[in-house]
Amino acid sequence: MTPCGRSLVVPMLASLALALAGAAARAETGEQLAKSGNAAGAPACVTCHGAAGQGQGAAGFPRLAGLNAGYFAAQLRGFHDGTRANPIMGPIAKLLTAADAKALADYYAGLPAIDATGDAAASSSTIATGEALARNGDWKNGVPACSQCHGAAGLGVGAAFPQLAGQSVVYLSNQLQAWRVGTRRNDPMGLMHGIALKLSAADVSAVAAYYARLPSSPTLKRSTKR
Repeated sequence: MTPCGRSLVVPMLASLALALAGAAARAETGEQLAKSGNAAGAPACVTCHGAAGQGQGAAGFPRLAGLNAGYFAAQLRGFHDGTRANPIMGPIAKLLTAADAKALADYYAGLPAIDATGDAAASSSTIATGEALARNGDWKNGVPACSQCHGAAGLGVGAAFPQLAGQSVVYLSNQLQAWRVGTRRNDPMGLMHGIALKLSAADVSAVAAYYARLPSSPTLKRSTKR
């Protein structure tokens, strides 16, 4: 290697090392926050979301493990500024700094996704209705297919469209209701409010049941426990 080449490679390696060290530090801080909370009084995330970020399906606490980091951080901002109103998460988000939010987002994004548990079994007809809405929509009522934004397998697309697969029925149903009534309004262009208004109660139950039984990771087999 020529002296010129070495002069370029060394700074690049140094920058890479610093970046990796920074990521490791954020992950460690995120783990500490998740398990112990912070000095400002924010409680440990594991209290509601489980030791592995798996959530508590029956209680409506979502799975955090494996969520896109950009999406995760955006939701904490929404809780903080009120565009996603929640009596539990609103006060907690206000106790987190931007650095805390970034650290938690990075930490949970790095955890393996785990399917929700504790959902009641849904009938085959309910699952079929949910799958039809998810894949094809209901165009006569102006409802687009969920898969157009959330991906064919419900694994999410980037930071704007979250993963639905493997979240619990209670959580998914609660969010559709929040979009409907406007207590959650932190989505791109207000898309979900308009869609939620066009869904019947049966539609909400069906879509939630369908996505809850999908695997939360492409490496997992389709769930059969529900």
